[in-house]
Amino acid sequence: MDNLKPLQAYLEEKKRLIEEALDKYYPKIRGYGKRVAEAAQYSLKAGGKRLRPILCLMGYELYRNSSEDILPFACGLECIHTYSLIHDDLPCMDDDDFRRGKPSCHKAFDEATAILAGDGLLTLAFELFTHPEVVKRISPLALTKAIHKVAQAVGFRGMVAGQMADLLAEGKRGTLQQLKWIHAHKTVAFIEASLVSGALLAEAPSKEIKILSKFGQQLGLIFQIVDDLLDIIGDEKTLGKPVKSDLKKKKLTYPSLFGLEKTRKMAEEMTEEALNTLNKLEKDTTYLKELTLYILNRAH
Repeated sequence: MDNLKPLQAYLEEKKRLIEEALDKYYPKIRGYGKRVAEAAQYSLKAGGKRLRPILCLMGYELYRNSSEDILPFACGLECIHTYSLIHDDLPCMDDDDFRRGKPSCHKAFDEATAILAGDGLLTLAFELFTHPEVVKRISPLALTKAIHKVAQAVGFRGMVAGQMADLLAEGKRGTLQQLKWIHAHKTVAFIEASLVSGALLAEAPSKEIKILSKFGQQLGLIFQIVDDLLDIIGDEKTLGKPVKSDLKKKKLTYPSLFGLEKTRKMAEEMTEEALNTLNKLEKDTTYLKELTLYILNRAH
C-alpha cells in the first residue's frame, strides 16, 4: 500500500478540512431545539470516510485551484449522507442498532428525535449549498446546476426511490435488472452527483461533465458491490457495524445473486472500466484513479 501513501495523505487532509468546516458551519442551537440539534451532530461527528464531500472537492480541483471555496457546499453533501444513515438505521427501515462502532442515533436518543435529526440535516444541507461564502465565489448558474444535480440524486429520482425498492425486495427472489435499479438509485446516483457537482461548480465543459458522470456511476457501483461483499467477509470491528445483516434480512445483493467469487470479479472488471473512462479526460486524474483502486480494496 506504499504507492497509496500520497492518496491517503490527501484523503486525511481533505477529511480534516471537512470536519473543521462541519464544526464551523453547524448551527449553535439553544433552548427547546437543542436536543434534536445535538442528536444530528452526534451522528454527523461519529466518523466516516467523508467520501462524498471529498469527491466534490476532487471534481472542483480538476478545474480550479482552491477547493476551500466550496467547503460549505461539500459539507452539505455530508449532511445529506448522514441524514440518510440515521433514517436507514431506524427500526421501520433496516433496524440497525450500531453505526460506525457507536449506537445508532435512535438508540443513543430515541426514534422521534432521530427522525427529526435526519430531517434537520437534510434541510441544513440546502442552507450550506447556498451559504454566503459559496454564493460570493460561485456563479449563480453554476451553483443552481450543482444544487439541481444533487437534489435529483437524493430524492424520488434517486436515493429515496432506491431505499424504497431495497425494502420492497427484502425476502424475495430478485433479478439482476432489479438489483441494478436499486443500486443505481440508492447509492450510485449520490456518489456520481457528489463528484459532478464539484465539476459543475467549477464550470467544467459539458463534454467533460459527461465523462465524469459516467465515471461517477462506475465508481458508485464499485463502492456498492464492495459494500455487499464486506457485509459477508468484512470484520465487524473494522466496519463499525454488524456483518451479515444483508443475509439475515434476505436483501437483494450481488453476492446473493452471483456468489462471492463472481461478485469480486465483477468489481474488478468495473474498476478496469472506470479507469478507462478517466483516461478520456485530459486532466490529472491520478488521485481519482488511486481512489478507485482504494475503494476496490477497502476493508471498511
